[in-house]
Amino acid sequence: MDIKHLQYFIEVTRLRSFSKAAEHMYVTQPTISKMLKNLENELGVHLFDRKSKKVELTDAGKVIYEQALVIDKAFKDLQYQLDNLQELKKGHIRIGLPPMIGSLHFPNIIGRFQERYPEISIQLVEKGSKRIEEDIDKGDLDLGVVVLPVNENLFEFYSFEREKLKLVIPPDHPFSKSEKIELAKLKDENFILFTEDFALHNRIISSCAVAGFKPSIVSESSQWDFIGKMVASKLGIAFMPESICKAVHSDVAILDVIDPSISWELAIIWRKKAYLSFAAREWLDFTIEKLKA
Repeated sequence: MDIKHLQYFIEVTRLRSFSKAAEHMYVTQPTISKMLKNLENELGVHLFDRKSKKVELTDAGKVIYEQALVIDKAFKDLQYQLDNLQELKKGHIRIGLPPMIGSLHFPNIIGRFQERYPEISIQLVEKGSKRIEEDIDKGDLDLGVVVLPVNENLFEFYSFEREKLKLVIPPDHPFSKSEKIELAKLKDENFILFTEDFALHNRIISSCAVAGFKPSIVSESSQWDFIGKMVASKLGIAFMPESICKAVHSDVAILDVIDPSISWELAIIWRKKAYLSFAAREWLDFTIEKLKA
């Protein structure tokens, strides 16, 4: 028995047709029929009910089909890993970036990476931290940038930045002449938050709870620049990371928040004990090196 026997068997079962399986596998129907007969002889069981006009599995065939799927997946995984090594630095990487983080650190890093490795393609997916964690756990993304903490039973991570959140208010707001303000004094303000799939959404609400109030939320957005414009238009106040505030400072007033202060810590994460392709590992090593510089 070799892997081709099982792959032919899987295709015949999946398509419920010897002729369609032969066409899909680019072989003749007699070739498939012969190989599956050899497989039956080797296993000592009948895989198909020959009395039925349709392609129907026997009980033994059903058992073997389930195991054949497992073996075929393992074989393809093995091929994938070997191909990454043999093709040397070719591949495709799927990276999740929250919109406000991606524009800060990563355009330059990704550009320099692709200059060095032009045959590695990168797919960037913009989502909030929570969605990125979910997609990495499901295997839909290879790596992602999120706000800590994360479930350390599920993810490995590399932390690269920690900074405070600043209060962003209209330039003529009564608090605009202050350098800092206690969080509790904002209890009567209208808040503009990032959407719920951003970790900062719950971080801000929970900090307000510590300060003794529930914030009045008038709007939510996934775009930091749009939030900045809404604040400048006097629709409400917002919290933004210090590095983001540098991009919106001309239209708004920016204050430190105390009692409590609110901070965030950024990290690159990947799934614990999951296989990372050569390309993904190369990007991770390259990016960590640049972030340390």
